[in-house]
Amino acid sequence: MTKMDQKDRQILRVLSQNGRISNLDLAERVALSPSACLRRVSALEAAGVIKGYRAVLDPARMGVGFTAYIAVGLSEHTKQAQEAFERAIAQTPEVRECHNITGAVEYLLRVEAPDLVSYKQLHTEILGALPQVATITTYVVMGSPKDERA
Repeated sequence: MTKMDQKDRQILRVLSQNGRISNLDLAERVALSPSACLRRVSALEAAGVIKGYRAVLDPARMGVGFTAYIAVGLSEHTKQAQEAFERAIAQTPEVRECHNITGAVEYLLRVEAPDLVSYKQLHTEILGALPQVATITTYVVMGSPKDERA
């Protein structure tokens, strides 16, 4: 684990809100000289703390009108079943996130689709057709009052 101080955390907080901020503006916001700020950002990148920079997309403008979280339980609890499921999910563009979790089910997925009809097709023809899948529970997102994903 990389040792970070309060200044590094400040830099990360600002970058997580605006990854395109100029070094000059970032340095001003965190009260550092531009050269010291750039050194810290470079060190955080080299250490792998900063893994990359992303654009925050507007789902509605991209044609996404349906978002859901799906709890998936597998029929077999083997490494082979998990790997086969993960390979299938990696090939499914509607699945935006896949998390292997603890609890009553093995996976939690975040899915984005144009509409309910499109989601039903994914549910029935892709997830429901996977031999490893035993249970599918869908939680439809009605709103996101806080979402800090970048």
